Amino acid sequence: MPEDPGTYAARYRIRLKTREQVEGIRKCGQLALETLDLVEKMIRPGITTGQIDEVVHRFTIDNGARPAPLNYRGFPKSVCTSVNEVICHGIPGPRVLKDGDIINVDVTPVLNGYYADVNKTFFVGDPGPDALKIVTVAKRCLKEGLAMVRPGNTIGDIGWAIQQWAESNGCSVVREFVGHGVGLAFHEPPQVPHYGNRGEGVRLVPGMVFTIEPMINLGGPELDILEDRWTAVTRDGSLSAQFEQTVLVYEDGWESLTPFEL
Repeated sequence: MPEDPGTYAARYRIRLKTREQVEGIRKCGQLALETLDLVEKMIRPGITTGQIDEVVHRFTIDNGARPAPLNYRGFPKSVCTSVNEVICHGIPGPRVLKDGDIINVDVTPVLNGYYADVNKTFFVGDPGPDALKIVTVAKRCLKEGLAMVRPGNTIGDIGWAIQQWAESNGCSVVREFVGHGVGLAFHEPPQVPHYGNRGEGVRLVPGMVFTIEPMINLGGPELDILEDRWTAVTRDGSLSAQFEQTVLVYEDGWESLTPFEL
């Protein structure tokens, strides 16, 4: 007899979400998407990443929420802004966006105690061929990973699909940072690597809520962490792009709680 999904999830310390909790996460996800929409409208050459942080912070507070990144393990700002060779955890500040840049903006509000996590990579002005390629591949990698979400599949299936698409297009997958459970806390079990083998890892069961957020490099997968102890950059200086959604597993498949077109 198959193991009860709740018992299976508890073995891995995964908190399955109730309908009420899912609704709370969904509402938070809607706020996160509205925040990204606001950011997208302001992105242009000449603005600073610090200005993006100011807009995200004020919009989050004005909507009765708080920004989860602010003071999380010492992170000093309300949003992550990762430009060009920055893979993730870029700290907003005086950096001025230039024509041809790409920038990932990663938003996580906390609304009524619920967390939702979402990010997109945007073009600044007119993108060059390398920018077009890495953003297109990264976006498709998220789509490939989402397509593997259904009860009975495994986290390894998600990582396998992402890795196959990235590497078949001459790009690489960052290993050091992964997706994660989310909803009642910023980071919960399980971890969701964006590489792997089919059939391996934790089995997906209804009620799981987690992020899929592949970080894809145009060059090699190696990275360095800067002296601020947060900013991760590609070791070879190549461009990096990322897209993220918060996903619910249900009985017949999946639903994005932070949906945007891929």
